[in-house]
Amino acid sequence: MKAESKISLLLILVTAISFLAIGCKDDRPTLNVYNWGDYIDPEIIEEFEEEFNVEVNYSTFATNEDMYISIAKGGTSYDVAFPSDYMIERMINEGLLAEINKENIPNMKYIGEEFLGLDFDPENKYSVPYMWGTFGIIYNKTMVDDVVDSWDILWNEKYADQILMLDSQRDSIGVSLKRLGYSLNSRNLEELEEAKNELIKQKPLVYAYVGDDVKQLMVAEEAALAVVWSGDAVSMIRENNNLEYVYPKEGTNIWFDNMVIPKNAKNKELAEEFINFLNRPDIAARNADYIGYSTPNVAAQEQLPEEIRNSQVAYPSRDILENTEVFRDVKDMLSIYDELWLEVKSHR
Repeated sequence: MKAESKISLLLILVTAISFLAIGCKDDRPTLNVYNWGDYIDPEIIEEFEEEFNVEVNYSTFATNEDMYISIAKGGTSYDVAFPSDYMIERMINEGLLAEINKENIPNMKYIGEEFLGLDFDPENKYSVPYMWGTFGIIYNKTMVDDVVDSWDILWNEKYADQILMLDSQRDSIGVSLKRLGYSLNSRNLEELEEAKNELIKQKPLVYAYVGDDVKQLMVAEEAALAVVWSGDAVSMIRENNNLEYVYPKEGTNIWFDNMVIPKNAKNKELAEEFINFLNRPDIAARNADYIGYSTPNVAAQEQLPEEIRNSQVAYPSRDILENTEVFRDVKDMLSIYDELWLEVKSHR
């Protein structure tokens, strides 16, 4: 009986400790983060959880439009999201974002001035820079024997079923607009119709419209050419040195992804703590090195490996940047862009 009593007491203690541990875990605040796929070092999330005794609930989206729909519907409450420039502008105009208390983000002092005060959020009331870059063409030097310096190569029948396009209306329509010499933000119906028709002509040559899977497909040499974001290009070239990234001569997009706090966020101060943490120079440098994208954090740039700091893919020269354009919110034209992209995707 004495031994049985000890065993029973031990079981009670173990059970009590287990419940206490579970209770402590459940009592931790939860930060709901909504980000692009493959766009943060997972170890950095773990470090934030440990340092601040919180739990991060991390979800991903494939396009700005997907992210917008989730937040606009309001079914799920996110505390931090990572939209791009034109989408930030739209979300501000629609009252979907909370103003950020910059006193809670002292690490903003490390962000380069050229990344602050941009047109989509002139006073940075609603957003803090995260990453930036371009999009261009990545190609396999062993599979492409033509000069790659123009968007035209993506319409070359020689590479039928070897071309990957982004499954993103603004980006793919933007490629077609730039190829024709028009603005990425065209509101001209004739220009937009022409761009759509060119994408329809191109469609038989396209192997697939892709998102994050573009990286695996190009590294595995399952396609010869792809439209990609510069950070993904950095990662791909690391894994396969047959790949090269180019800026088409017609010009391209320069984009800025910022961190925002949706208006219905339940943990605003914790969200600001997370944004500040990601802007700590050592964290920002490790994060940029891990994902391959370009950091606006000047102090972090100084900590990056020399080959990354000097990379024309990650940090292009001023001459290249002068031939770029930022996406803007097309506002009332959005439904037209939606219709055009649907026509392209549904065309047989």
